[in-house]
Amino acid sequence: MKSHPARRGPKPKPDTRHNLVAAGIRMIHAEGYAATGIQSIVEGAGTPKGSFYTYFASKEAFGAEVIDGYSERGQIKLREFLCNPKIAPLARLEAFFDDRIESFRASNYVRGCLMGNFSAEAADHSSLIRERLAKHFDAWTGVIENCISEAQDQGAIDRQFTASSLARFILNSWEGTLLRMRAEKSDGPLLDFKELVFGKILG
Repeated sequence: MKSHPARRGPKPKPDTRHNLVAAGIRMIHAEGYAATGIQSIVEGAGTPKGSFYTYFASKEAFGAEVIDGYSERGQIKLREFLCNPKIAPLARLEAFFDDRIESFRASNYVRGCLMGNFSAEAADHSSLIRERLAKHFDAWTGVIENCISEAQDQGAIDRQFTASSLARFILNSWEGTLLRMRAEKSDGPLLDFKELVFGKILG
């Protein structure tokens, strides 16, 4: 993939970089990575096209920062639910997925997870994006793992499987569930996921 050297000039404005990444998250989530051009990104951010290469050496590098930004937002949401000591850990986990299910219902089952979408679309073609996805999926898994470990300590989840393996399985299953949800445009896959995870695997 062709790279463009960063241009010299006035010191970049931090809010411009932020605006570009925010526009990228929004537009790539809606349209896909390949279908979203740099021109549409800068227009969405309200910045001149030339400013893009002041901040990003290539669209690939920009995609990696979009993943960073999306993952950080996702971790905030995860921690809001899964790190609340006032609620039992298993109930926290279930509440998180209930919240996500309601969100996808409200959006008519579109978009899914941006990191899952990047995995399907670009991970085979970019080592940078693949490495960034692996890093952030590991971070999400860690938050889920800590919650499951706490539930195991309290006896709410047995120790037949380690918290780490359960967390990886749950996140991997959820990402696949979102792809099926988008194909069917229904909550059926979401409800199947919840019934099996909370009714059988963690129940």
